[in-house]
Amino acid sequence: MESSIWRGLSSLMNRVRCLWSTTDPLLQQYHDEEWGLPQREERALFELLCLEGAQAGLSWRTILHKRAAYREVFYQFDPLLVANIDERQQQALRQDARIIRHEAKIRAFVENAKIWVAARGDGMDWPAYLWSFVGGEASHPGWQDGAAIPAETDASLAMSHALRKMGFRFVGPKICYAFMQVSGMVNDHVRDCFRFSQIIAL
Repeated sequence: MESSIWRGLSSLMNRVRCLWSTTDPLLQQYHDEEWGLPQREERALFELLCLEGAQAGLSWRTILHKRAAYREVFYQFDPLLVANIDERQQQALRQDARIIRHEAKIRAFVENAKIWVAARGDGMDWPAYLWSFVGGEASHPGWQDGAAIPAETDASLAMSHALRKMGFRFVGPKICYAFMQVSGMVNDHVRDCFRFSQIIAL
């Protein structure tokens, strides 16, 4: 029994992973359990779009370590509740050291939520719409080297242009591509990473 448990732990420890995930235990957990997993739940997609915008100019590691606090102060990223955050609440958020105290980013969360809710009220199916930029199906490039992964693509440029036209902020093509990666629209795990084939199997 003991040897069986040890073999299991050893296998987990020796798995090949995308290089970026090996520098921090929380990053590794995020890589193993979330990054690249196809996501079609509306609230989860709204959260990912917000957090990728918050990351602009920063590392994802920084945002990931603050994610629990973001979820707390932004009502678990319920778009309707975020859209109703008023100026007084925004001012308080700008004093909260648990999140990135960037006025434009905090304001963007609220303004983007208002657009999201209004569009949904007009019949927008957000998951279907966002996934439409990749034809509704995930792609699996199978990069041999993480250095070859692009920072943006034609699909992320198109998404960025469309969202900006609606009035969204912090949705540049690089942010949109990072959003596509985390939400599983594109499986950018390198070919040797154990998650690459797992996600294809899904």
